[in-house]
Amino acid sequence: MSGTRVDGRYTLDREVGRGAGGAVWLGRDEVLGRQVAVKRIGLLPGHTGDPERAAREARLAARINHPHVVSVFDLVQTEDALWLVMEYVDGPSLSAMVAQRGPLAPTAAARLLEPVADALLAAHEQGVVHRDVKPSNILVSDEGGAKLSDFGIARGEQDATLTQAGLVTGSPAYLAPEVATGVHASSASDVWAFGATLVHVLTGRPPYHLENGENGPLSVVYRIVHGDPPRPVEAGWLGPLIAMTMTAEPAARPSMAAVRDYLRRAGSAGNEATATAALPVMAPPPPQPPPPQSPPALAPTPAQSRRRTAPLVFAAALIVTALVAAVLLLGRGDDDPGRNTADGATSTSPTGTTTPSRTAAELEEFAETYVRTADEDPAAGFQMLTPAYQAESTGYDAFWGPLRSPKILEIAADPAAMTVTYTYTYVFPGKGRQTERVTLKLEEQDGELLIAGAP
Repeated sequence: MSGTRVDGRYTLDREVGRGAGGAVWLGRDEVLGRQVAVKRIGLLPGHTGDPERAAREARLAARINHPHVVSVFDLVQTEDALWLVMEYVDGPSLSAMVAQRGPLAPTAAARLLEPVADALLAAHEQGVVHRDVKPSNILVSDEGGAKLSDFGIARGEQDATLTQAGLVTGSPAYLAPEVATGVHASSASDVWAFGATLVHVLTGRPPYHLENGENGPLSVVYRIVHGDPPRPVEAGWLGPLIAMTMTAEPAARPSMAAVRDYLRRAGSAGNEATATAALPVMAPPPPQPPPPQSPPALAPTPAQSRRRTAPLVFAAALIVTALVAAVLLLGRGDDDPGRNTADGATSTSPTGTTTPSRTAAELEEFAETYVRTADEDPAAGFQMLTPAYQAESTGYDAFWGPLRSPKILEIAADPAAMTVTYTYTYVFPGKGRQTERVTLKLEEQDGELLIAGAP
């Protein structure tokens, strides 16, 4: 195809790469006398026609006027093909550069990719989601600058999907978990893919790759959806950024503006102190999260209000608890002198001994319900503490918001002391799976159990 002239204006020289849906050729604009990149548009599975997709890519890329986005110059239709004429970047893709030269240090990666984050921010501000952010779609010029390319599967936020229902587009190793399960990509999905790109640049390989015993991209997709995100030691002071961008919950990820600001402030100085100072911009998890029984007196954030099924479970548990308490009270009779004790926690028998009003099973069930509720809906979990303990505690928002997959391993209650102790595991961004032992001090107020402290 070398020497072919497209539309009598663009002369093709040689193939220099392949993007989403077609080969890319180095060409020459004979009218303006400059080098250009010319992509022959192919088909994506489920696509209904070349003209629609080519015009779409051209429109989306042209909407983003940014020095670190590859510019689109022209769209040409011939008898047998469509051609997208773009700015030619004289340099390799970021994936090829890393393969040739090895991984980048955190400071070098921050300086190189900060303009790409700014380019993605510009796309998001125009309502465009890239959907295929990865090192092979970032070009690095001989001067060292990086440019984002290939909006071939990008879409506007209000556009219909390009593919058949249920078909996932994008490179599997960089897919966000929600996209891997078939949810439409959003700007938060680009944030995840940018974090995955950082992992590749810092380690020299994709964040998810085939391991021993795995035999295809579906294995990679399964690990993305069900496994813990990578936390490479090579990330250094970029580790907190990767932990936040590659958080399973889309609403808990920072915006691309926060990612850009983090890289801009930290990368300009290239030291850990500056990186730490930039962290509050995107509200990362604290380096030493407080115990889960220490909630703050802060209004819950939107990220806390996920998976609203837990309040129903909690409400049902409270109803059962209230019914059990009512049966116990009715069974004592009106002459029971301990029925109206001040704290509601104990009663006095005719012999003068004090007996617990709650069984160990009830206290253990309450603690299990609390852990489930705090995980499913932290705002509802916060209401399971006494008002006094709410007022004096801090750290609930920062702990239960990003925490994932809590599981109680063992539990035991002491009805006489009104305490319950459990050992549980959970996953926390940036720290992996943790194991913790917790003791809760409980009180009964108006017939309901509440957490009064954590001695």
